Amino acid sequence: MTSETLWYANRATGAVCLVLFTVVVLLGIAVRLRGRLPGLPRFGTMSLHRTLSLSATAFLALHITTAIVDSYVNITVVDVLVPFVSDYQPLWLGLGTVSLDLMFAVLVTSLLRERLGHRTWRAVHWLAYASWPVALVHGIGIGTDTGTDWMTWLTVACVATVLAAFGARLAHAVRAARRTPAALLRTAEGARLRTAEGARP
Repeated sequence: MTSETLWYANRATGAVCLVLFTVVVLLGIAVRLRGRLPGLPRFGTMSLHRTLSLSATAFLALHITTAIVDSYVNITVVDVLVPFVSDYQPLWLGLGTVSLDLMFAVLVTSLLRERLGHRTWRAVHWLAYASWPVALVHGIGIGTDTGTDWMTWLTVACVATVLAAFGARLAHAVRAARRTPAALLRTAEGARLRTAEGARP
C-alpha cells in the first residue's frame, strides 16, 4: 500500500470517526433523556448506541493503524499511547492520544460493567463526553483537510448538534432539579397524612 493511499485512508477514517463518535454522543444523551428514535423502542436506541460505539472504535483503530504504517511521518505505537511525546505535531497528536486513552478507559469499563458495578461504570462513562471535544480539537489542529469547505461544514454540523443535545440535557436536568423538592414535599406530606389517618381511632 502506497504512502498516498495510506494518507487518504487516514483522512477518510478520521472524518468517519468524527461523524460516528458525534452520533454516539447524541445517542448517549438521548438514552439519558429516556428518548428514542422514531420507529425504535428505547432498548433499540441503547442497542444502536452500543453498535455504533463499536463501529466507531473499529474505524478509530483503522485511523491509528494507517497513521503508524504510513512512512511519510514518523508516528510510533508509543506516540499513539503516550500523550505529547511525538516528534511530529506533539500538541495536536498528543490531544488525539489523550482522547484515545479516555475512550479506551470507557471501553474497558463498559466490557467489565457487571463486575465493576453501575456507579463505577457511570463515573468513568462520563469520560466519553470529555473525549469528544478533545478529539475534535485534535482533528482541527492536525488534519490536512482543516479549512476545506466540506470539512468546515462537517465540523460545524457536528459541533452544533452536540451543543443542541447538551442544551436539551441541561434543560432537562434543571427541570428535574426544580421538580424534585416539590415531589419530595408532596411525598412527605402524603406520608404524614396517611400516618395521621391511620392513627385515628
